[in-house]
Amino acid sequence: MSKKGVSTLQVAAVYIGTVVGAGFATGQEVLQFFTRFGPMGLAGLIFTTFMFILFGYIIMELGKELKVHSHLEIINYSCGGIFGTIIDAIITFFLFGSFTAMIAGTGALFTQQFNFPAFTGILLMAILTAMTVLTGINGVINSISFVVPFLLVSVTGISLFSIINSPPDFTRTAVDLGENTLISNWFLSAVLYVSYNIVISIAVLGPLGFEARDKMSLKKGAVLGGLGLGLGATIIYLALYGSIMEIKHLEVPMIYVAGRISVVVQTAYAVILIAEIYTTAVGSLYGFVSRITEIRKFHISNRLVVVASTVAALLASQLGFSNLVKYLYPIEGYCGIVLLISLIYTRLESKGYIKFVK
Repeated sequence: MSKKGVSTLQVAAVYIGTVVGAGFATGQEVLQFFTRFGPMGLAGLIFTTFMFILFGYIIMELGKELKVHSHLEIINYSCGGIFGTIIDAIITFFLFGSFTAMIAGTGALFTQQFNFPAFTGILLMAILTAMTVLTGINGVINSISFVVPFLLVSVTGISLFSIINSPPDFTRTAVDLGENTLISNWFLSAVLYVSYNIVISIAVLGPLGFEARDKMSLKKGAVLGGLGLGLGATIIYLALYGSIMEIKHLEVPMIYVAGRISVVVQTAYAVILIAEIYTTAVGSLYGFVSRITEIRKFHISNRLVVVASTVAALLASQLGFSNLVKYLYPIEGYCGIVLLISLIYTRLESKGYIKFVK
């Protein structure tokens, strides 16, 4: 990374790339968290966009101020000793869970699109991710920044084509995707969606804040990143809603949407989708490995942690992609709510709006 630091556009790209992974770009996350609630899913998306801007900026600003190299410093500062230890353990566990979901998503994509055995895609993504993480934070930032623009353009184009040709029917008030007691209404769903994404992305956003050029770059990057995430999710929501009866039980619904344009477009999107899944897998594995190697009493080398984590994720990915999105992510969101509250409290206290002795 240059001495000038990470630019506004790079901040936004890395933010988007860290959040946008298998669940988002395949359409599975949007389907489970927003489309299922019909028209009220749009209200959830608006609220989600605002929260992404707010929490993205808070985390990166703290990263800049504290000069952090991992999420631990931000967690301890925001949550204190006891809660900090608990939240740190939760984040570390779910970073591994996110990495597992990413490689599972690759397996689902390989099966649905290319008729290859799922393990082929899982193994390929696991190896590629591990090799990138071994290059360090610069490799992570560069890999994510490169892929994001291609995904945004392709998602926007494919979704707009679908919306024009199959407009969403808002007379349908809700979509039956099967009962999920973890997500009971659109507002809670929006909170959980942001919560688990922040839990996953804080490991990259904290160090990213430290690497940023200045605080103005952080602020503009957070706004652009949050808007990009919100707009991208909304476009996917509208595209899926127009074909809801055909895609509601698919592992990778956006591939079906792309296929309605042409086989060539479908294949091209599959390739870009694999690249974007890779960026989130890289971010998740990097965060997990960074934290584990900081636990001094273990005295474990970085390389060994990367290899061991990758092997463990290969085994855990057999649970299936849609199941991980449907159950693991909401549970992660509930755990992350404490972090969101702590981040808001810390910023309000630091700005002098509230005073309380911890």
